[in-house]
Amino acid sequence: MTDLFDDPPTPDVDWYPDWLTPATAAQALMQLIDEVQWRQDTMGTPAGRVALPRLTAWQGEPDAVYVYSGIRNVPQPWTPAVAQLKEAAEAVCGTRFNSVLLNRYRSGADSMGWHADREPELGPRPVIASVSLGVARTFDLRHNKTGVVQSFSLNGGSLLVMKGTTQAQWRHRVPKEPRVAGERINLTFRWVTPRVAAR
Repeated sequence: MTDLFDDPPTPDVDWYPDWLTPATAAQALMQLIDEVQWRQDTMGTPAGRVALPRLTAWQGEPDAVYVYSGIRNVPQPWTPAVAQLKEAAEAVCGTRFNSVLLNRYRSGADSMGWHADREPELGPRPVIASVSLGVARTFDLRHNKTGVVQSFSLNGGSLLVMKGTTQAQWRHRVPKEPRVAGERINLTFRWVTPRVAAR
């Protein structure tokens, strides 16, 4: 039985709301809109394949292939602005990243549902550095056992680092916010263990 006075669980995250200056964040947003090869992926559902409610891109080192939601992501080469953000995030996190998932939310109608980044190639305790550019969006973390939700407003220029047992014990999402106008780009840098080719 849970004691009513137990402290609620908290995710293992580091939060830097003003990681980039507003001018730097705005410049990076425009660069990424132009230099990244955005695509419209589809995902499998009980009703068949449907379009993801956002645009995506995957960049990284050549062997950093990543599969999620039935989507096989073969990395595109690092583009200049992404590589610069990667190096800055590595310096803060004290770890190395070999890949990044980019999500482009074109308006508040674009979203991401509840999920955890628990694919085997990420390892049991992945460090995932989430950089936000553009308009602020809500980011929710929900504890698997208690249902406790912790929310962040991810403003342009912020950095949220998920680590430790966060992916094992929590799920996260970016809900639809119809009143939000303007674009947001999110970059989640991570280390993907290269897949060994079958012999």
